[in-house]
Amino acid sequence: MSRPSRDELQRWLDELDPQPAGDILRWAAERFPGKVTFATGFGLEGCVLIDLIARGSLPIDLFTLDTGLLFPETYDLWRRLEARYGLTVRGVRPEQTVDEQARAEGPELWGTDPDRCCELRKTRPLLGVLPAFDAWISAIRRDQTSDRADAPVVGWDGRFGLVKVNPLVRWTFDQVRAYVRDHDVPFNPLHDRGYPSVGCTPCTTAVAPGEDPRAGRWRGREKKECGLHIRLQGQQ
Repeated sequence: MSRPSRDELQRWLDELDPQPAGDILRWAAERFPGKVTFATGFGLEGCVLIDLIARGSLPIDLFTLDTGLLFPETYDLWRRLEARYGLTVRGVRPEQTVDEQARAEGPELWGTDPDRCCELRKTRPLLGVLPAFDAWISAIRRDQTSDRADAPVVGWDGRFGLVKVNPLVRWTFDQVRAYVRDHDVPFNPLHDRGYPSVGCTPCTTAVAPGEDPRAGRWRGREKKECGLHIRLQGQQ
C-alpha cells in the first residue's frame, strides 16, 4: 500500500492513543479489511492479543515465525491456543531447515553470528509474508526495551512498507499479567520458571531475580532484539 500522509497518521494517533486494546484491534480490522495480520511470538502479550481477537471475533490473520528452534513448551502453547479459541495460527518457516542452514552457514549460527541467524530464520520469512497485507499488529510494549520506548500506537513501518499497529504499547507488564490471570488466558509455563521473555532455545535463558526481563535473550551480548521491531531513523 502507499504510505499514509503525515496528517492521516496523526489523525489515527489522536483517535487511537486513548483507546483500549480491543478497540484498537477492531479499528485495524475495519480500516484494513482482509489486509491486516498479527505476527505472534506466543509471549504473554501475544496471548492477550489472541484472546482479544477471539473475543471480538475479529477477522485478523494470525501467524507465527516458526524458526524450528522454539521450546517444546511454545509448540504446546500454540496447539492449546488454537484449541481454546477455535482459530488457526499459521506457521511461517525459513527456506532452510536448521540442518540445511548448518551445512550452508556453519554449525550453530546463532552462536557465531546471531544477527545472521535472526535474518535467515525470522526477518526473511517475515519479508515473504507482509507484502500481502496493508497493516500488521505487534505485541510490543514501550517498557520492554529502549528500541521500543517511543513506539506509537499506530505508525508507518518503513522497513516493511506497511502500517504497524501496537495495541498494547502503553500497557505495563503488571497489566499484561493481570489480564492473563483475570481471563484465564493460556500462557507458556516457562514464564513461571524464570523466563519473562521466550524466544529460540539456543538464545534464551532464565533470568535471575532483579535482572532486566530481557537479560535472558542473547545472554552475554549487547543484542536484545531479533530485528523485527527496530525503528528506522525518522520512521513514524
